[in-house]
Amino acid sequence: MRHLIYILFALLTLSACSEQSSPEEQAAKAAQSYYQLLVNGQTAEFLQAKIGSDSLPEGYRMQLQQMYEQYVSDLRAKHEGVNKVVVSENVARRDSTLQLTYTFLMLCFGDSTQEEITVPMVEQNGAWKMK
Repeated sequence: MRHLIYILFALLTLSACSEQSSPEEQAAKAAQSYYQLLVNGQTAEFLQAKIGSDSLPEGYRMQLQQMYEQYVSDLRAKHEGVNKVVVSENVARRDSTLQLTYTFLMLCFGDSTQEEITVPMVEQNGAWKMK
């Protein structure tokens, strides 16, 4: 019984000490998940993750989706596709003037090359969206 109390106390202490992720980390994780959607060919979902995408005319929405499909196709042809999308070691930057958080992702390609990209993110109604 005594051991159980010690274990519970240790778990409570650890949970109290665990930190919430920063807004920059939250934005970076959201950007990573959105780009993973793009890499997986889910262009409609990727477009939905952009701020203001719900008010786009249908014709323009279709053109954007085709452009994203072409981009992924080009990456397959030039770099053997994207193996994974990871959050870069660079720290995300907040721009309080523009209300943006710039996140940095690494696209790891099939030909063993990498590219770091910047994804501006905006928090809207508690969710992170791409600018």
